[in-house]
Amino acid sequence: MGVQLLPYSNLIEINRQSAVPVFKQVAEGIVLLIVNEKLKPGYQLPASRDMASLLKINRTTVVSAYEELQVEGWIEVIERKGNFVAQQLPVVRPKPFEAPAVKRPGGEEYNSFYKKVASWRVSKRTLSAHQLMMNDGYPDVRLAPLDSIYDRYRFLSKRVYLHGRLLNDSAAGSMALRTELSHFLAKTRALHLDPSHVLVTHGAQLAIFIAASLILRPGSTVVVGDLNYILADRLFEQMGAKLIKVKVDENGIDVDEIERLCKKSPPDLLYIIPHHHHPTTVTLSKERRIKLLDIIRTYRLPVIEDDYDYDFHYENAPILPLASADHGGYVIYIGSISKTLAPTVRLGYLVAGDDFIRQASMFKQMVEIRGDVLFEEAVAHFFNTGEMQRHLRRSVKLYKERRDIFCDMLNSSVGDLIHFNTPAGGMAVWATFPPAYSIPDLASRLAEKGIFMNEGSLYRYNENVNGIRLGFASLNTAEMQKFIGALKECR
Repeated sequence: MGVQLLPYSNLIEINRQSAVPVFKQVAEGIVLLIVNEKLKPGYQLPASRDMASLLKINRTTVVSAYEELQVEGWIEVIERKGNFVAQQLPVVRPKPFEAPAVKRPGGEEYNSFYKKVASWRVSKRTLSAHQLMMNDGYPDVRLAPLDSIYDRYRFLSKRVYLHGRLLNDSAAGSMALRTELSHFLAKTRALHLDPSHVLVTHGAQLAIFIAASLILRPGSTVVVGDLNYILADRLFEQMGAKLIKVKVDENGIDVDEIERLCKKSPPDLLYIIPHHHHPTTVTLSKERRIKLLDIIRTYRLPVIEDDYDYDFHYENAPILPLASADHGGYVIYIGSISKTLAPTVRLGYLVAGDDFIRQASMFKQMVEIRGDVLFEEAVAHFFNTGEMQRHLRRSVKLYKERRDIFCDMLNSSVGDLIHFNTPAGGMAVWATFPPAYSIPDLASRLAEKGIFMNEGSLYRYNENVNGIRLGFASLNTAEMQKFIGALKECR
């Protein structure tokens, strides 16, 4: 046979009942011998006829196996000599997922088989472990009594008898949490509801997605603020909707303009943040709120009311949500528990009529069968014991103090550079810079001093705005001093 042969019939297993073609089984068997170093680089394999005889298979099957190995780089063919294990073996790695790429009109390559692409992406920089982060307005995770929630989670996880019952809860979420939320929202927001009106979600963003999915279709129109929560804007656009932008001033969104739009051609949806508008933090005035409710009823205008940080109001009693008034069933109310505890705690909720909640639950079930039921039960216990309410009272007091300190520092150090109004609530200051001032350059200079700050790309989609949200709630006094000092040096 010309070469000394190994007992290939014992070394290469062939299963004729397998769905894997025999030639692939042979090729995989030889690769395994090479990987296990039973066949060294430069080793000559038997001729196809000889290998076929040893394995008792057709010669064409062996030829196909050798061709497969050659294409993958495991063997090389030397003319008039035969097949040899390659001197440079391929690195064993997963197969790439990339499909053949085509070019968009602008020149960017993309995989051709999918029909939709994300309509927006934001540039990101790596955040080192010890870098101070100026965020968009998040709670201070150091204050969140997460240990209490996790202790309850561990307690429930050991009660195996509970698991089956809890899995029978609706896709709308844990009945215990829906019940606690209905009580809490009735007391704090004057919402008249019961658990059938509440859907629990993994964060408020998912609640917006679910509500919009049931209302919008390609070509729908959505009224939004001219400077608005960008992830909501991009979500609506991803669904094929057209945005109609309405000016937002110090009194909130221009309700007169919304009325003109409704008279001309009623939009399919209004998305509004009436309490602490994102990003500007302004609150819809009482007069505009009353008129907007009349518009909603008159034109049967569906509304998503995003009230992501209602509980954090400092100057006086917060203005009640639109959803608490007579709106004819057209207002869908969305809130966040993540903003109450910590951004990594992904819990939000959607409040609407019971029929809408049923439809939303069925839609949610197609996205995720259920949420983390045990965690929802643990948070429900947190509400039930009053610990959530105590945490909120402590947080509101502390965040008000931090707001005052932060705004005083900004005024005294860089008040001539930036413009801002002290927010009545929320967790961030909306700061605008002179039109020619480069926020990206400022962010780069701050990064050199160990401070991460968004470079403003979240808001630069509006060419008339040169601003950024500066979150204060998650910073203690020493951290504020570090940021303000660096800001003063880098200005």
